[in-house]
Amino acid sequence: MTTASDTTRLANGTPIPRIGFGTWLLKEGEECYRAVSDALDLGYRHIDTARAYHNEASVGRAVRDAGIPREQLFVTSKLPAEAKSHEAAVAEFEITMDQIGLDYLDLYLVHAPWPWDEMGKDCREENRIVWKAMEEFLASGRVRAIGVSNFTRSDLDSLLPACTTLPVVDQIQWYVGLDASDTVAACAEHDIVVEAYSPFAHGRIVNHPEIGDIAAGYGVSAPQLCIRYLLQKGAVVLPKATSRDHIRQNADLDFEISAADLATLDAMRDTEKHAEAMEFRWS
Repeated sequence: MTTASDTTRLANGTPIPRIGFGTWLLKEGEECYRAVSDALDLGYRHIDTARAYHNEASVGRAVRDAGIPREQLFVTSKLPAEAKSHEAAVAEFEITMDQIGLDYLDLYLVHAPWPWDEMGKDCREENRIVWKAMEEFLASGRVRAIGVSNFTRSDLDSLLPACTTLPVVDQIQWYVGLDASDTVAACAEHDIVVEAYSPFAHGRIVNHPEIGDIAAGYGVSAPQLCIRYLLQKGAVVLPKATSRDHIRQNADLDFEISAADLATLDAMRDTEKHAEAMEFRWS
């Protein structure tokens, strides 16, 4: 049985829960606070946020109010993608720590290899400089592990030779129908754990008819199948929901996808395009 408390280990030996609760698009204030509080109450022990989500304060408040010993929780935040200097990285990290109100983060990630409004820009040298700041945050004890997000194989190939401490995580978009195999293989070569965000393709693929048919065969929902698929591919998965029932369901994964069904899911492509006209949002 897979639950929100099941863990794997990062390269530095730190246990990380294999199911995390994602908070992207959760509004700062009551919506985010309630959703994170529900997730913690339902057994989640891994909460993922980012400076760019503008909800770190609500995440931190929910964590502090939960009454769960801090050492039993795993909290992640991310350095803004636009912070591409040592000075900017330090400044943004201090804002995060002030907003979230925790003594330390379990994981801190560089959110992207380029600024969001300049996707694809060559920031290789800047990323090496920023990584030195990340290593300083780690050495300070205010961060327990460091990693990256949205880094491809070529991004990793550029960064890793400059690292004193290698990233232990690469958080990437990954869902049924999106081929992430090259990045996943690159991470495996360096003992980097892959975290999968947007496992439902922002809610679009949960109405995909073939995914639904396979899920029905196991007596589960399409979102449950999507999460279970990524777990069986070796990822840490970060589903998001606002409904308490959906939050609970996303961690109820007491089934195993067969090898034949895994192969069928592996072969799917462009699933989000097939289903996006339905405009379904899993929340």
